[in-house]
Formats: sequence, structure tokens, C-alpha cells
Amino acid sequence: MTDLLRPVHLAGTGAALPGEPIGNAAVEALVGPLPPEILDGLQVRTRHWIIDPATGEHRDSNSGLAHRAVCQALERAGVDAADVDLVVTATASPDYLLPPMATFLADRLGLRECATLEVRSGCAGFVEALDVARLYLERGLKRTAVVVGSETISPLLVPLFVGKDPQRIRMRDRMNPYNFGDGAGAVVLTAGQPGEAGGISGSALACVGGGRAPGMQLFGAGGTHAPLHQQLAAKLPQELRVDLVESGKHTPHVIAEGLRATLAAGGVAAEAVDLCVLPEGNAGYLTGELAAAGALTPEWLAVQPKIFENLALVGATGSAAVPLALDHAWVTGAVARDDVVALLAIETSKWKYGGTVLKWTA
Repeated sequence: MTDLLRPVHLAGTGAALPGEPIGNAAVEALVGPLPPEILDGLQVRTRHWIIDPATGEHRDSNSGLAHRAVCQALERAGVDAADVDLVVTATASPDYLLPPMATFLADRLGLRECATLEVRSGCAGFVEALDVARLYLERGLKRTAVVVGSETISPLLVPLFVGKDPQRIRMRDRMNPYNFGDGAGAVVLTAGQPGEAGGISGSALACVGGGRAPGMQLFGAGGTHAPLHQQLAAKLPQELRVDLVESGKHTPHVIAEGLRATLAAGGVAAEAVDLCVLPEGNAGYLTGELAAAGALTPEWLAVQPKIFENLALVGATGSAAVPLALDHAWVTGAVARDDVVALLAIETSKWKYGGTVLKWTA
């Protein structure tokens, strides 16, 4: 970092989860049971949904969750919403295809004029959005930014079970309701003065899926990949497809490459990291996949004891996973001032990773 660039500090975090936690017993009543070994492998005990599980009606919205997470982050940071001059959001499940959700969020914050950007992505989206905001603040183009990862995946699950006999639902269709949850996480970033120490030290972003089919794909939902009348005639108007076999094979290599690139971009050794936020990083199946792929690298072995995530409590939440875990780490005291924190998100949709290293300043 040169003297002309401003350090970017994380000033506060916030989170929003809709409704009360939904346990596995409640999901079993909706879609039927999973074999115990599969349920243990998922490791999700509770999740939150914006939908009413009995009717499928919406009780919240993506932009509503994002707004509540941002308001909490601003309050904790001691920053007034009027001081925000950049809003960057990441989501794969926006309220509408257009306008971007970031514009609705700025409106909810009472900002008549504000720069807004949106990253359409899943798990890696928040880290990508964070890096976009960092670049604006670092160069002095903006002063205060809010960055949000927010997902409402539960509406995509409704056609699988509402009005259906749980025992007649196929086993492969039961996986997603057990696995996915809704939620939003947010951070407030502020630009310091040139020459100040601390802040975000580097980021690494890459799509490494060239020549490889997506491991996760959302069909329908008004996309333009096929004629709309064909989409409407499909068995499910929206379908989230996850290739578990390919995920198990390829994810370890993406993690190893992403971790190595993130540490290099941040200029830190793995041993110097105090906390590594990696969604699903503590799942037993992941270590098994890494071992099977020969990807238990020295970097991984060094950071593994420091991995923090909250998958069991909130489920897989896409763009919201990293900021929800980061907020949980702060609230529970798992991270302290001046800690070196590495964020790493892996996305199977088209095999992406996003990583950031920062010194904790909140």
C-alpha cells in the first residue's frame, strides 16, 4: 500500500435472521426424513426462512433483511446512515430482477443520492462486494460504505413441499430444505488517513471453473436462458440444482488454491492468522474431501484450528454466510481488536473463490 492510498477499516457488523429458528424435526414434517448419516453430514441443526412453511407465504423480504442488518451494523459502528455514500450488495435471490436490490436498500436507509452496486453471486458474493467497496474507499473516491450479503432461498423451496405428501417427496429433493436458510449480514467500512496502519491488506478473487460445468445452478426464476413459456411449463417454476458429487471432487482444490492466493494477497503467513472465517470449514465431510483429494496443504493445516463458521445454526446462506459468521464471531467474542482475520468463501456455482485479509478494527 502506498502513502496515497487510504487504509480501509471495518467499523461494525450486523446480522438479520427472519423468524424463529426452524429445527430438523419441523423440516422432517414438511419433506420427510433423511438418513441419519446424511443429516449428520449436512451438520445443519436449525435454519431461518422468510416463508411460512405451512403456506409458502412470505413474511419478510431480501431487502428487508438487508436493511435490518445494515441498521444494526451502523448503530454498532456509531455511524449515521446519512454519512453512507456507497452501498454494495451481494445476492443470488433479489426481490426483483430489476431494479437492483442495492437501490431499494439505499432508499430504505433514507439516502436520496448514493452510489449503489450489486454483485449477483452466491457464497463468494459478499467477499467480492467487500473488495469492490474497498477499492472505492482506498482511493478516496468514497468515505463510508455498507456492504451486505443477503439471501432468501426459502421461496425456491416452497414448490417442493407445500401441498404435497412428505413421504412421496424424492430423497434428492429433501436435501435442499434441510440445507438452506435465509439471512443477511452487513459490515460498515470507513476510510482512514493515508499512512495509517491496519485495515484490509489484500484480497484474492477468481473463477476457476473454465471448461467445467456448474456445481450449483438456479433454473427458471425469470432468467432469459430459455423462452418464458418453456420455463412456465416446467415441473418446477424455479429449481436449485446442486451437484453433490462434483462438489466433493472439485471443492477441495478450489479451497486450497483460494487459501493460498488469499494469504499471498494479504501478505501474511497462515500461522499469523488469528481467525479464518470459512463457511462449512468445520464440517467433517470437508476435511475428508480434502484428504481424499490430497489437498491437506501446509496452509490448510495451519489455519484449520482457527476456522470459524455457524453453519449448524443458520444453514447454508449463500452470500450471507461470511458476514453472518463474521458477526457471530464478534458477538460471541471469538475475534478481538487487532486480530488478523482471513475471510474465504468458496462458490460451486461456477467454481469461484473470494478471500480477504484484514486487521480487526471494530
